[in-house]
Amino acid sequence: MKVLVTGHRGYIGCALVPLLQQAGHEVVGLDSDLYRRCTFSGAMADVVSIDRDIRDVVPADLEGGYGAVLHLAGLSNDPLGNLDPDLTIAINHEATVRLARLARDAGIPRFVFSSSCSLYGAAGDNFVDETAEANPITPYGAAKIMSEHALTELANDDFSPTFLRNATAYGFSQRVRFDLVVNNLTAWALTTGRVLMKSDGTPWRPIVHIEDISRAFLSVMEAPREVVHLQAFNVGRNDENYRISEIADAVRELVPGCRIDFEEGAGPDARCYRVDCSKIARMVPAFQPQWTVRTGIVQLRDAYIAAGLKQEWFEGPKFSRIAHLRALLADHDLDGKLRWSTAASAANRQDERVPA
Repeated sequence: MKVLVTGHRGYIGCALVPLLQQAGHEVVGLDSDLYRRCTFSGAMADVVSIDRDIRDVVPADLEGGYGAVLHLAGLSNDPLGNLDPDLTIAINHEATVRLARLARDAGIPRFVFSSSCSLYGAAGDNFVDETAEANPITPYGAAKIMSEHALTELANDDFSPTFLRNATAYGFSQRVRFDLVVNNLTAWALTTGRVLMKSDGTPWRPIVHIEDISRAFLSVMEAPREVVHLQAFNVGRNDENYRISEIADAVRELVPGCRIDFEEGAGPDARCYRVDCSKIARMVPAFQPQWTVRTGIVQLRDAYIAAGLKQEWFEGPKFSRIAHLRALLADHDLDGKLRWSTAASAANRQDERVPA
């Protein structure tokens, strides 16, 4: 099938596109490429790309016989969403609904939305499944559940949305993120010898490797419509729910010569949830996750070593998502709505690797 992937140059998109290609699908990407200067290492998959902010999609972008839209694009996590809550709603919710409406009008039958388990918010220690009440405590989480509700209203006999509530992502990609707990703790351990904890370690997190998130997208897209129509799926594995302190212990074991340390003022984190992923395992048996936190830490450790990772890379504007956006804003490469300035857009058409 011909597939449009929004956010194909992002952290997860870099893993998803080659998986779709290997499965025989024709992929077209759509991305404003906010992080074009943040390619860590390796070459991204070669696909036809539409350089477009998702707020600016036009009907012609959705012509050409697509069988599905896989929608990943948006501001990518809770801290980034707090940068400007109103802008988070505009990009992650309003633009999502507009995109889906255009896709429906273009006759595209499938729309797979990258939602998040963060919409469960402060759910506590008990396992929650897809029937649990949403309790988002951030603009990012609120935008996800608002979008699910709005996409449900758009569904009809010819337009079928599905919602993938991804657990907290981890793992290596060419556009690796260092603001995710497994990636961040491994980076600190390798570069400083400290597994630096920024909370007290007690909150629960479900985690899932980005390649397994990609497998979920592929499996759901290929599943019979009647199985996945208007279904929400927690994406992960039941045995991959951990307290943050348990993740830190695994990093300490797998990165030689490091110790666990706590950032000054580290305290409780209100975001605490454990998720039950039995539904996707039962209803979409083609989804077979392959990664565990330990194999993921080893992958990250080895990739960081190969690249010669330095602390200032992931704490500063090179690869820290928020710091990088703030630098682009300060340099007027982006305007206040996170759109490229005319000069920056013309000068930065090509993928740029930040020099060491």
